[in-house]
Amino acid sequence: MKIPFNRPFIVGRELEYIREAVEGGQLAGDGRFTQRCQAWMEERFDIDKVLLTTSCTMALEMSAILCDIQPGDEVILPAYTFVTTANAFVLLGAHPVFVDIDPTTLNMDPSAIEARITDRTKAIVPVHYAGVGCDMDAIGAIAKKHKLRVVEDAAQGVNARYRDRYLGSIGDLGCFSFHETKNFIAGEGGAITINDPGLVERAEIIREKGTDRSKFFRGEVDRYTWVDIGSSFLPSELVAAYLFAQLEEADRITEKRLAIFDRYSAGFQSLQDAGTLRLPIIPEHCQHNGHMFYLILDSQEQRVDLIAHLKSRDMLAVFHYIPLHTSPMGQRFGYREGDLPVTEDLSKRLLRLPCYFELSPSEQDCVIEAVHDFFR
Repeated sequence: MKIPFNRPFIVGRELEYIREAVEGGQLAGDGRFTQRCQAWMEERFDIDKVLLTTSCTMALEMSAILCDIQPGDEVILPAYTFVTTANAFVLLGAHPVFVDIDPTTLNMDPSAIEARITDRTKAIVPVHYAGVGCDMDAIGAIAKKHKLRVVEDAAQGVNARYRDRYLGSIGDLGCFSFHETKNFIAGEGGAITINDPGLVERAEIIREKGTDRSKFFRGEVDRYTWVDIGSSFLPSELVAAYLFAQLEEADRITEKRLAIFDRYSAGFQSLQDAGTLRLPIIPEHCQHNGHMFYLILDSQEQRVDLIAHLKSRDMLAVFHYIPLHTSPMGQRFGYREGDLPVTEDLSKRLLRLPCYFELSPSEQDCVIEAVHDFFR
């Protein structure tokens, strides 16, 4: 039985909506399906303004501009994240200040933040790893004390909650991903969430190539022109049409992802009880979205062997991020191996298992049995 790590899926009316978008005569961005997606997220997640983007990367780049990042500014973030979390700010001349992660959740450790704040710090960028919320109470308090922006990288956290608030609705800005590996997919695609009303107008301008075109379409100006920096951050209506069909089925998708997560947890509980491996830990105040399932193994060597064992059975399991501070770019910023010991240790021992909407219980059982066989 061949089991991939991920598989794109159709859950509802995706193809119907794509056809409708084509027949409607507008494939460029900000059409009917874009508006539907944005309105759905604003209402569902209680966010002041949501704007679809071509990717979460673009949402992060918009966030960096909205934070008014200038050369020499500093931004605090975890090194255990995808490259664009840092790159969005580095593109504007910022220095990334990496902090270690909490070994329980693999999220940014709030206790490591304050010591890294200087008079050049402009923002904190928590990354909600695996759809599990960071400690936003602690991070928010630090940001308020030092008058810093908070940009939530919620690429993996769509439809997950921290306490009673949805991820992406807590910081000044938030960023979603709808990449084909995420819970709700559109091939590529993302969104920026704007929780500070004072940033909405500029966000619209930046997203529209630096013009006040959005005002023009609302009839607020008689013509639009270049008023600020910006770029073409709008996705096509084909992307929005596919995404809207997924959002309509958000509860069903999330329910299925959580069922997959729970089946894995039950299947590996005996191995955790025996001290063989560690399962993900979800704090009581977090409602995750089943974005991924990972195992923490004893060593990097054991992970290599388990990946090979699963591959021999046509099952693809993968490791995750190489910590950014150990990368060539990280070294250019002065970081070295050993700077973030928790990040370095866990990143070498974490293994992600197949996890996607159409993964069947029987396929899961095959993966579970294969892992048990490896440890036997």
